[in-house]
Amino acid sequence: MKKIWSNYKQTIILIGSLLIGAIAGLIWKEKCEIVKPLGDLFLNMLFVVVIPLIFLTITTSIAKIKQPKRLGKVLGSIIGVFVITSLVAVAVGLVSTYSMKLVDTNDSQAILETLAEGEEASDIELNILQRTVEAISTGDFVNLLSKNNILALVIFSILVGLAISKVGEKAKPFEELLNSANAVILKLIDIIFYFAPIGLGCYFASLIGTFGNEIAVGYFKTFVIYTVVAILFYFIIYSLYAFIAGGKKGFVKFWQNVIPATATSISTCSSAACIPINTKCAKNIGVSDDIAETIIPLGTSFHKDGSIIGSVFKIMFLAYLFGTNVYSFSGISSVIVTALIANLLVVAVPVGGGTISEMLILSMMNFPVAALPILTIIATIIDPPATMLNVVGDTSSSMLAARIVDGKNWLQKKK
Repeated sequence: MKKIWSNYKQTIILIGSLLIGAIAGLIWKEKCEIVKPLGDLFLNMLFVVVIPLIFLTITTSIAKIKQPKRLGKVLGSIIGVFVITSLVAVAVGLVSTYSMKLVDTNDSQAILETLAEGEEASDIELNILQRTVEAISTGDFVNLLSKNNILALVIFSILVGLAISKVGEKAKPFEELLNSANAVILKLIDIIFYFAPIGLGCYFASLIGTFGNEIAVGYFKTFVIYTVVAILFYFIIYSLYAFIAGGKKGFVKFWQNVIPATATSISTCSSAACIPINTKCAKNIGVSDDIAETIIPLGTSFHKDGSIIGSVFKIMFLAYLFGTNVYSFSGISSVIVTALIANLLVVAVPVGGGTISEMLILSMMNFPVAALPILTIIATIIDPPATMLNVVGDTSSSMLAARIVDGKNWLQKKK
């Protein structure tokens, strides 16, 4: 019990504050507007820290990438497996959210206008090429430090990381400086999230007090639907992957060895914390050491089934909340591309690890940035099942990669 409290303390306190905020909003309604400034304070702190967080996290991650063993075949198979399984996760998320409306509201426009209040608007019509250039670049370095240019900052961060990697030894002092700064920023995020129960609780009370209980019901529906989807995905999809990779023997070996990784993921809510035990589980299944030791750490950064499905849920929640039409081909394509890219920016830590990803969702889908706390709340309530899928998805992916690299008899010839 003590260990559970230690691992889940922050999440439990945060959910408790949301419940208190929901009750306050239902009882006192519009009067809860008086506590909204405390929610705005939390939102402002996130906006201040998100720019250095994006730059430092992405740049240092790219700079650290090392060449894996059997580079061509191993890395190629890993990328192929990640792409295919990620598309499966997106498809599952879309089917789940299209068949079940996550949130109902009587006045979507009022919510949108309230959250977008104070944000800059542009009436300039741009063609597709112009919109793309505007989204991925900016004409002045200082504009990279704005929350309105998130995608441009992401691309700049990737390029800086690649430059550090190319320079090599001469860039070591700069890389060490960035790593040190990144550690400080991550600790600052921890400190800011000490205020999250108060900030999000007040924000939630104001939101429900202003717009009624539709949003509260929407969060509950989202949690229930996501949990059911996660459980079905865990048992059905991962069983299918294991069978494709190793037949009946692969199926049996998978379920004989995956429980420790599953339990660790649920108890820690951190994909990064699961790397050692997950690597061991993959090796015990029969995956060769070089594949297991490559795909599990890479998967922690670049392959997260639970986060991909969660990103689709976040996008669709806001789409339903704001009355946005995503039922066209272009709308569905936007959801798929945004969910896949946002997945790459989820940091493998409990509570707060999706802040960069959520800002990118708001930017790419043209939602108001003031909706960030709404996505933070969703990320909090779905965190345990999402982490479980993130971790176990890497285990099953290691089996598929082993099947590609070492052939159909890979279980019999582990190296």
